Amino acid sequence: MRNFDQLTEREVLALAISSEEEDGRIYADFAEGLRADYPASANIFTEMAAEEGEHRRWLIDLYREKFGEHIPLVRRQDVRGFITPKAVWQLLPLRLDAVRGAASTMELEAARFYRTAAGRSTDASIRKLLGDLAEAEVAHEHIADRLMAENLPENVRAEEDEAARRVFVLRFIQPGLAGLMDGSVSTLAPVFAAAFATGNSWDAFLVGMAASIGAGISMGFAEALSDNGSLTGRGAPWIRGAICGVMTTLGGIGHTLPYLIPDFFTATILAVLVVLAELAVISWIRWKYMDTPPLSAAMQVGLGGVLVFATGILIGNS
Repeated sequence: MRNFDQLTEREVLALAISSEEEDGRIYADFAEGLRADYPASANIFTEMAAEEGEHRRWLIDLYREKFGEHIPLVRRQDVRGFITPKAVWQLLPLRLDAVRGAASTMELEAARFYRTAAGRSTDASIRKLLGDLAEAEVAHEHIADRLMAENLPENVRAEEDEAARRVFVLRFIQPGLAGLMDGSVSTLAPVFAAAFATGNSWDAFLVGMAASIGAGISMGFAEALSDNGSLTGRGAPWIRGAICGVMTTLGGIGHTLPYLIPDFFTATILAVLVVLAELAVISWIRWKYMDTPPLSAAMQVGLGGVLVFATGILIGNS
């Protein structure tokens, strides 16, 4: 990589051309990725891509006038100090806040680049050229705000933000909650049955680990194979399966780890406290993301936990 102050005016202008082309293609990718779920935001990025195309054509015309036809390949990743934009596939599934934040960062970076380039130029005509480009990019920063205001009024933005929240719940919260509930509740019976049947902490720990990991694998595959996301919009099945499987395992391991304590009575008391904490977390998530009244969420989760817990104790003492 080269330092920015080592570039000639010709290379700086070539860098500007390649940057404008890359930014335009990123905005077009944003528009394509958002079009199905967020058409208003997609229109904004389509217009921003068109603006980048205009800037690129302006730059090429100025470059031809100053340096001729050949434009050397100089890219941001070849110069130190630039923030390389993430590839669009790294942002999938596209979230409105992430995309808007990425666009804002790109515009600020472009404006900073042109201001710095204009400040270090010693040639009067080149300095004027870069100064004009800096002003154009500063204006472009406000274009995004204008397009947002014109194409995304408050009511539409609120609708898209609510849609984004629903997508987040469907793709991440729901499979995670299903896994956490299964791991925390369904493993209670085998863990405490083994504990009370043997009176041995280590045996209870082994049963709990086997139940937790086995349930995690089972729930992960069940979630991934149940829905490929093409019709429901729930996203990539392997992501949902991984989230569900990991949360299932964590839910079961939580009240299994206390049985590493050799003293059976102490381990059991701590395990019960962990169970209460797990049920409280599940109730909070249901209230926060599933719009379940807090009292109703606590009673539903608590009832299920008590029934499974009692089943484990009864079987263990039989």
